[in-house]
Amino acid sequence: MKRTLTITLSAFLALSMLISCSAIQGMNKQQQGTAAGAAGGALLGAAVSGGSIWGILAGAAIGGTAGNLIGKKMDRQAKELSQAVPTAEVQRVGEGINMTFDATLAFKINSAAISDSYKSDLNAAASVFKGYEDTNILIEGHTDDTGSAEYNMSLSEKRAKAVRDYLISQGVDGARLTAKWYGETQPKYPNDEANRAKNRRVELAIYANDDMIDAAKSGELD
Repeated sequence: MKRTLTITLSAFLALSMLISCSAIQGMNKQQQGTAAGAAGGALLGAAVSGGSIWGILAGAAIGGTAGNLIGKKMDRQAKELSQAVPTAEVQRVGEGINMTFDATLAFKINSAAISDSYKSDLNAAASVFKGYEDTNILIEGHTDDTGSAEYNMSLSEKRAKAVRDYLISQGVDGARLTAKWYGETQPKYPNDEANRAKNRRVELAIYANDDMIDAAKSGELD
């Protein structure tokens, strides 16, 4: 099932010298993003980085009034993505979005060929992405620890690039897309029998590009 989530309170522990826990609990997610950005993206990145995507999203936060405007627009995009792709997990992180696809549904074992059901999900996501041309998208490929580290790194590269190329084929501007891959080096869950499949995943970071940032700083962001 989909889950639309916000950053947990623990993500803000590094900001405790500047913002009280009780104050954060009373904030909505746009206000949290504004406070976090004002206190420093580097601190937040250190606190929340359970993988490169969260660190990137935290580091991209600009905070203040402009960050609040970006957060509001990202809220709209996150809602549309959750509705368009119910099999994916969509999280609002700072001033961006983390979207995780279940690679067990997307690819056959040891393959980077995109399944028909995953193409349907990517089609739906691409339709949303094309409505928000002022965002960039980082695509990351990950695997579990089955097989050699070298093989897993290669497989994650092929899967990340396959997703990038497919989104381009659906009309998403390739200049907005960056593919990275990490093999088995960034598990989200223990690589045990119960959880290993969850580590076979493709994750996206969606964050403001320079046009959105400039519009937000000038107060012209819709």
